[in-house]
Amino acid sequence: MVTENQSHPIYVVAAHPNWRNSHVNRQIRHAAASAEGVALCDLYESYADYAIDVQAEQEKLAAARLVVLVHPVQWYSMPALLKLWLDEVLSYGWAYGHGAKALQGKDLWLVTSTGGPEASYHPQGYNRYFFDAFLPPYEQTAALCGMRFLPPMVLHGAHSAPQADVESHVATFAERLRSYPEWPELAELESTATCDVPDADRPAGSATLQGDL
Repeated sequence: MVTENQSHPIYVVAAHPNWRNSHVNRQIRHAAASAEGVALCDLYESYADYAIDVQAEQEKLAAARLVVLVHPVQWYSMPALLKLWLDEVLSYGWAYGHGAKALQGKDLWLVTSTGGPEASYHPQGYNRYFFDAFLPPYEQTAALCGMRFLPPMVLHGAHSAPQADVESHVATFAERLRSYPEWPELAELESTATCDVPDADRPAGSATLQGDL
């Protein structure tokens, strides 16, 4: 499902393989669908066959000012269909590389949840690292595309989170959508890093970052 409103373009890309069993992300998805001025793409509903309409997705991204990735953390990363969406939609020559300016100056915001509690993301916890250690792929994806990576919104321990905590999390998310770009912390963020990809690093015709190795 895709809904849109170009008056205040925010594009939310939501990915959850099983919304029925979602305790948190389903409510986040509903809040995005109900928000004024927000375009929502439910990847597992829109592309159940994994055949992504790249041109349509690029048009949505080009029209947006803020791109929001909504998903649960699965094996320290994102669901498979969202990874495929990134691979195919953020193509060389369009999203990054020589002459690619489609996404420059836009904001990227990660809204996610973890099964383990926050204490598990600690050098002495079973996940062995602070949660920030798993963010560089998102941060660098944004940088390579000339986007600004905004501080993520994370709810830890989603499986057992009290309903009051979930409701507060969802309400904060909805308020952030309504108030963007009037977020106080945005003025303090550093400018987007410059990551130019030399033409020699990408043979003509390559579609993805790694290409045919």
